[in-house]
Amino acid sequence: MIKVGIVGGTGYTGVELLRLLAVHPDVQLTAITSRKEDGLPVADMFPSLRGVVDLAFSSPDKADLTQCDVVFFATPHGVAMAQAPALLAAGVKVIDLAADFRLKDRATFEKWYKIEHTAPELLEEAVYGLPELNREDIKKARLIANPGCYPTTMQLGFYPLLKAGVIDAGSLIADAKSGVSGAGRKAEIGTLFSESSDNFKAYGVHGHRHTPETSAQLQRYTDQQVGLIFTPHLVPMIRGMHATLYARLTKDIDNAALQALFEEEYKDSEFVDVMPFGSHPETRSTRGSNMLRLALHRPEGANTVVILVVQDNLVKGASGQAVQCMNLMFGLEESKGLKQIALLP
Repeated sequence: MIKVGIVGGTGYTGVELLRLLAVHPDVQLTAITSRKEDGLPVADMFPSLRGVVDLAFSSPDKADLTQCDVVFFATPHGVAMAQAPALLAAGVKVIDLAADFRLKDRATFEKWYKIEHTAPELLEEAVYGLPELNREDIKKARLIANPGCYPTTMQLGFYPLLKAGVIDAGSLIADAKSGVSGAGRKAEIGTLFSESSDNFKAYGVHGHRHTPETSAQLQRYTDQQVGLIFTPHLVPMIRGMHATLYARLTKDIDNAALQALFEEEYKDSEFVDVMPFGSHPETRSTRGSNMLRLALHRPEGANTVVILVVQDNLVKGASGQAVQCMNLMFGLEESKGLKQIALLP
């Protein structure tokens, strides 16, 4: 059994990890930390886990995380970088769901996240945890930087086209929407029910921290200079993410060949569903599951290809993807513990 610790188990990604790992056949939940909720049974905070998770939260100073095989950090940015060096030295593998290790360039990280990076020696070693694109590296990793939710949709949507060299990498556009849970469990006016319900708005238009993350990863797959315009939006739903991606074709390629690029690329990826050309994937088709669905369009047969991508931002966009990485790191079937079917209605 894999002994698992979770640092920061009181947020949405934390409880999502608990939901998935509690029924994983090869996992033993060993420690769940929360300084504020020390001693509180997990099921008292999250009634959905009653009878499934019997642990109580423990403060970080009481939890001996070095006894774990792997520790997930479902924490604000900056926490994992402070604790990862000691855990790695003790032989514990680390999966960080925040952004501490997503950007290889320290200066870029500090510019966008406004905090000093205290473990720069680990930046080069950290493996970006997008299994569909980095599967073999993840298998050998001891430190995983779990991707952001928006970047997951953008990378899996643009990747086959960049790899084939059929689009202009300098003029990529991503128009994306996320449910309110993507903002976390903290109390903020903008995510109160009366503020976010019956409302729709863009944010971060001047620049969003997921832009440098996505651009840096996409740059790995093309010799062209990547240019990405990314506009996120908040929609009045709890879970779900929809990205509409636009790319300009630079080569003569028909619709069947475009579709074949995606089907071939993801034929062995259980959690990427390439739908028939012209389909319209819905966020509810992925709710509660680790599935990402996408579909291609080519309006009026012109030179712009539109990729529609949907996922659950808390599962494939965060905790489910982290469990995928754990499975690969420990030599398990990638989909183990992750075959939940989406919830409908």
